[in-house]
Amino acid sequence: MEKLLLLGDEAIAQGAIDGGISGFYGYPGTPSTEILEYVQHNKEAIAKNMHREWSANEKTAMESALGMSYAGKRAMVTMKHVGLNVAADAFVNSAVTGANGGLLVLCADDPSMHSSQNEQDSRFYAKFAMIPVLEPTNQQEAYDMAYYGFELSEKFRIPVMIRITTRLAHSRAGVVRKAVKPENGIKLPEDPRQFVLLPAIARRNYAKLLSVQPDFEKESEASPFNTYTEGSDKKLGIITCGIAQNYLLENIVDKEFNHPVLKISQYPIPRKQVNKILEECDQVMVIEDGYPVVEEMLKGYQEKGTKIIGRLDGTLPRAGELDPAVVAKAIGLEVNAGPDVPSIVKQRPPAMCVGCGHIDAYTALNEALAEYGTGRVFSDIGCYTLGALPPYNAINSCVDMGASITMAKGAADAGLIPAVAVIGDSTFSHSGITGLIDAVSENSPITIIISDNFTTGMTGGQDSKSLGRIDDIVKGVGVDPAHIRVLKPSKANMDEVVAIMKEELAYQGVSVIIPRRQCIQTMKNKALGEKIKALGLK
Repeated sequence: MEKLLLLGDEAIAQGAIDGGISGFYGYPGTPSTEILEYVQHNKEAIAKNMHREWSANEKTAMESALGMSYAGKRAMVTMKHVGLNVAADAFVNSAVTGANGGLLVLCADDPSMHSSQNEQDSRFYAKFAMIPVLEPTNQQEAYDMAYYGFELSEKFRIPVMIRITTRLAHSRAGVVRKAVKPENGIKLPEDPRQFVLLPAIARRNYAKLLSVQPDFEKESEASPFNTYTEGSDKKLGIITCGIAQNYLLENIVDKEFNHPVLKISQYPIPRKQVNKILEECDQVMVIEDGYPVVEEMLKGYQEKGTKIIGRLDGTLPRAGELDPAVVAKAIGLEVNAGPDVPSIVKQRPPAMCVGCGHIDAYTALNEALAEYGTGRVFSDIGCYTLGALPPYNAINSCVDMGASITMAKGAADAGLIPAVAVIGDSTFSHSGITGLIDAVSENSPITIIISDNFTTGMTGGQDSKSLGRIDDIVKGVGVDPAHIRVLKPSKANMDEVVAIMKEELAYQGVSVIIPRRQCIQTMKNKALGEKIKALGLK
């Protein structure tokens, strides 16, 4: 079969395409974004007219994928780890409804928080929901797991999670393709009430979910993705999870290494293999990128009293992603530090692009707020979050998607008036609208700045679901049209922008300011330009 050079994200997308998928759903978030982007430009996906559009948020994506599964077709939903928090309601309940067509939930975790608010480990969610997890070691396994995952899902009529991390998502390797499978036809569930979670039905479904847990374990024990390598030195056994296997292998290539090694890439953990290494070895080190999920489980798992070491006892660092040097030090091997980095190479903090409209919006906001003092601006997640850095120092919070409006409302409820929320157009449609409804229903004295650059800029310029709709959405929610102010942030009309902001800051109710200017990075996107022109936007 054909061999391709693919990112881990791309390998997953191609594996799903070849595995007979009919639809991809997701919301852009690093490090998962490239999965859906790959599909959007894939000739096979285009020819088959696979669904490949972005959703408004991860919850709507999860529910849409579940709907496609209900209809009997294979679907995948993609998100980063914190996106699973947004999708959690539908995700956890999907384990109780079960699947009909194969359903894969792809979660890309971000150890070390390269572009995230936390290091959350999605395996905890899967354990909580009691569904199988596939965690690839390399790009070939990423492809194979997406291809195989649909079969696993349909075998047990259950959603299956694929969990990757940043390092795998954004590195390349050769991938050998398998034979392309045809898409499923429409086939409704045999039980017409399978997806109706009324209490009586939910209790029955939940009992079924509990009853198949031993079957999931047997599947893991027989999985080719879980491997046991014998070793004669039983003083130390090693368990690796997913990509952490590579950090071990890079240290022992061409070296004598006689310790038993259990590689876990399919969950629930394979009990027989785990018991074997615990019985054979004096102590076992668990190497996993993310939280100490397996390490915690093993602490109360065995009878022999084998010492378990890893992240919990400090053998490995508790925070951040692992690497070969960290693993070598923990095992007691010589650390290959590599060449020194030249002093000319320095880390630089991220910065907004030259010519970005957010810069002018923040400049005006800082001037308009000068008479009130600092500490009043609640931001959201996007390029504009960089307004927290010098020279702007313009925002005071960034917690989660949509939190700017609700935090500003809460601060105003506490008496901090005026309070300002800054949110982007895509984030507004993701999870800002409901917060605005709360504010309107109480006529909260807050000023909301929806910085509209016509795109999801932070993750590379994906389409914004609110393109051309923000004004109507805000009006529809109930904001007084007299206090919906659309303006163009620029140095040329700075005085006008500042004046408008001052007027709305003084208003004792909900006001919405929409600074509207196209993202400087999407200016060359002709398709987007045509959309903007057709909608009559400037």
